[in-house]
Amino acid sequence: MSGSRATTIHNARIQLLATLLNTMAGSSFAIGVLTPIAAAFFYRAAPASLSLGAIIVGAVFWLAATVMLHLAARWVLGGLR
Repeated sequence: MSGSRATTIHNARIQLLATLLNTMAGSSFAIGVLTPIAAAFFYRAAPASLSLGAIIVGAVFWLAATVMLHLAARWVLGGLR
């Protein structure tokens, strides 16, 4: 395999991995942050036993996971040749 072709294949694989990580970040944000907020405000679906503090802690956790996954995607892109 020539050097140019190997570099192209390497870059394509790196881009696919970064895309996967960034998609996971967007999904984590939608599921972990937006969905509970929408359920609480639009449908009043939050159980009475679930406190506001628990909802906030969960949202912060998922937001942190989102940021970490997005930053991992950016870090992976640093491996492009």
